[in-house]
Amino acid sequence: MTEELILANASVVLTDETITGSVRVVGETITDIATGSAIPKGGIDCEGDYISPGLVELHTDNLERHIQPRPQVDWPHAAAIIAHDSELVSTGITTVFDAMRVGSIPSGARRYLKYARGLSQELWQLREADALKISHFLHLRAEVCSETLVDELDEFGPDDRVGLVSIMDHTPGQRQFRDIGKLEAYMKGKYAMDDDTFIQHVSHLKTLRDRHGEQHEIETVKAARRFGAVLASHDDTTEEQVKVSAGHGIRLAEFPTTIEAARACHDHGIKVMMGAPNIIRGGSHSGNVAAQDLAELGYLDIMSSDYVPSSLLLSAVQLGDIWGGLARGIRTVTQAPAQAAGLKDRGELRPGLRADLIRFRIRAGVPALNAVWSRGQRVA
Repeated sequence: MTEELILANASVVLTDETITGSVRVVGETITDIATGSAIPKGGIDCEGDYISPGLVELHTDNLERHIQPRPQVDWPHAAAIIAHDSELVSTGITTVFDAMRVGSIPSGARRYLKYARGLSQELWQLREADALKISHFLHLRAEVCSETLVDELDEFGPDDRVGLVSIMDHTPGQRQFRDIGKLEAYMKGKYAMDDDTFIQHVSHLKTLRDRHGEQHEIETVKAARRFGAVLASHDDTTEEQVKVSAGHGIRLAEFPTTIEAARACHDHGIKVMMGAPNIIRGGSHSGNVAAQDLAELGYLDIMSSDYVPSSLLLSAVQLGDIWGGLARGIRTVTQAPAQAAGLKDRGELRPGLRADLIRFRIRAGVPALNAVWSRGQRVA
């Protein structure tokens, strides 16, 4: 017999408003949204808690953090993947695009070796074994400032659940690291580089960008089309860079670094995604534009937890305060990212969609998560 779930007497977060009502689920699907505080027979009294769609995360470095918790420490991958999956569900994330770098630098002062093909295969093996609680897709972060990008992209195909490909360019002196001093502090702090090693590292990266960058960008656009994936830009800074992104057919911009770039994205019909830690900390750790400034100007569409999974729901609540409506804030972590990724079966509380749901209440301005359901099954 198909299981039924009724979450009643709840603050139901719809696309444009929050209502007092109930959500009915049969099996894996939302079947009804009703108004009123009545609790039908068999229903769960939510006591006014919020019920919203499960969160959709498009860009998180969290899996990389689990497989390499410290520099030069390679953690067992199956254990890392399961821990990553469990951590995300504990924060209300029910759909994730796991970011994996493609494009390595096996030579030079700071080497980056390839890992994405093998790690993704281990991820899918765990998925097939029903060991994961939430829905996983791949986000390939294509680093154009590298040596091996084309070969690594060629290792993936249309059957690999690659949902998102972003064009990354971390060449020092532009985009995220316009301020090389910020890069220097990061590299010396994380990898204990001395002055000479850092200078060599910067020089090597610039040489790689000059040698391979243009061709790598062309091949990344081709690969995204081959995978049937959404193509995203990363760290656009100028109107000219946004114009190039638009020419590639990009409709999603990750972390534009200036108001100028964010405005240009909207002019070109490109959705803007910013990092939740930026909202919560009140600014960018790299010295770039504050996400709150973009929110107040109307140039912010989607939030990503980036490097702190628990930041996603909190950022949505804080945006709701900024905009004067929780539903609009929640939309940046549910409907908006789902639509940007081409997922039509989730991201809203609407009959016929997947029953990915979260229950939470707000205490002292902070959301406290009480329960999470993925495809109608409680997973946290």
